[in-house]
Amino acid sequence: MEVTLHSTPQNTGWIEAVVGCMFSGKTEELIRRLRRAQIARQKVMIFKPKIDNRYSANQIVSHSEQSLISTVIENAEEILLLAADAQVIGIDEGQFFGPNLIDVCEQLANSGKRVIVAGLDQDYRGKPFEPMPALMAVSEYVTKTLAICMVCGNPADRTQRTTDSHERVVVGAKGAYEARCRHCFEPPKE
Repeated sequence: MEVTLHSTPQNTGWIEAVVGCMFSGKTEELIRRLRRAQIARQKVMIFKPKIDNRYSANQIVSHSEQSLISTVIENAEEILLLAADAQVIGIDEGQFFGPNLIDVCEQLANSGKRVIVAGLDQDYRGKPFEPMPALMAVSEYVTKTLAICMVCGNPADRTQRTTDSHERVVVGAKGAYEARCRHCFEPPKE
């Protein structure tokens, strides 16, 4: 009698959320998973928000300079139109897509697709950064990545903004943000 064990769901779709603070390797992990799917000859489509043009206009790019060609979109609903033939869908910077991202991911997974979304789970104030926390709740798999605190070297799960801006969304990288641990994180005074 042959017993087959599967480490991932079979004959169904699912959602994978990769969350953490800035500089924790979220995009790097997303790229790793998408490259493995490409090696397995699965049809992969990758999406990024138009607002994120830090490193490239048409690629998802990690802070360690790994990259993959992506489709730039303004809202999550566009994924439903563009990813009809895809088996695996990668979405970077999920926090920039708003609450509709959850319904879009649910529709894709319910139609049999593997959906992998990377994004910040907390904003610069250390507060939940929707829609990622809600997406984590409906995901089959959740990976929380940690960075290294740039002050003390402990595991970091918060993003410290180092500029004076009080807008919730300020696209930036080194120079505007640092990874911080719980102890070294300094919530902004508002």
